[in-house]
Amino acid sequence: MPEHSLPYVVNLSLLFKEVPLLERAAAARAAGFTDVEYWWPFEAAVPARDEVDAFVKSLDGVRLRGLNFYAGDMAAGERGLVSWLGREAEFADSLVVALDIAERTGCRSFNALYGNRLDGEDPVKQDDLALVHLAGAAEAAAKIGAQLVLEPLSGADRYPLKTAADAVAVLDDLGRDNVRLLADLYHLAVNGDDLDALPTTHIARIGHVQIADAPGRHQPGTGSLDIEGHLAKLQDAGYDGFVGIEYVPEPDTLASLDWLPITRRGRA
Repeated sequence: MPEHSLPYVVNLSLLFKEVPLLERAAAARAAGFTDVEYWWPFEAAVPARDEVDAFVKSLDGVRLRGLNFYAGDMAAGERGLVSWLGREAEFADSLVVALDIAERTGCRSFNALYGNRLDGEDPVKQDDLALVHLAGAAEAAAKIGAQLVLEPLSGADRYPLKTAADAVAVLDDLGRDNVRLLADLYHLAVNGDDLDALPTTHIARIGHVQIADAPGRHQPGTGSLDIEGHLAKLQDAGYDGFVGIEYVPEPDTLASLDWLPITRRGRA
C-alpha cells in the first residue's frame, strides 16, 4: 500500500464535538494533535469581542492552521457569502474579524465558501461579485502572507462548484497566486470527480487537502476510498501541506482515531 508522510490537522467543527467548542482544542491537544482548523466558530458574522478573545484563548497549546470565513446559516443550507448579492457587508465584516484572529494566532489559510445560487438572481452577477470579494480578500490576506482556498462541495444542490475544475476555473478568472483549490477528497469523490487527476492536472493549484471516507463521510476505513493512496500520489506530485481530518466520527471522536497513530497527529 502506498504511504505518505503528510502531517494532519484536525477540524474541530466536526471532531471532538463531545465537548463544547471552546474545549475542543484542549481535547485535541490531549489526543496528540499539534494543529487545528475550524469552520467559522461563531454564530454571527461579527461576534462580540469577548467571544473572539475566548476563542483565541482556547487555542493555547495548538496552532490554528485554517479558518473558514463566515458562511451564513450552515444548518439551514447556506454555504458562504462570497457570491451572495445583498450580504456584502457581512462578508466584509467577517473578513476583518478573520484577519484579526490570524494576526493573533498565526493562521495563514482561509476557506472562502463560494455561496449558493440564489432564486431570482443572475448567476453572472453572482460570479462577478465573487471575483470582487475574492480579489479584495486575497489582497488583504497577502499583506500577512496568507492564502485563500476555494472548495468544491457535495450535498448542496445550489452550490455551483462541484469539481476541482469548477473551482480552478474561478481561480483562472481571478488570477491571484494566493487563492488556491481546497481539494476535499470526500466532496470530490461524492460528486464523481476524478481523484487521480488531482496530482496530474491540478497539483500546482492545491492550497489545502481534506479527507473523509465515502460513502458516509466517516473516518478512513469506513468507506471505499483509497485515501492513503491518493495522499501518497499528491505528495509524490509535490503537495507538502497539511491534510485536514474533516469527517463525522463514529462512534465517537477518540474511537474514530484508531487509524491514526499518535506520532502522526501533527508536526513538531
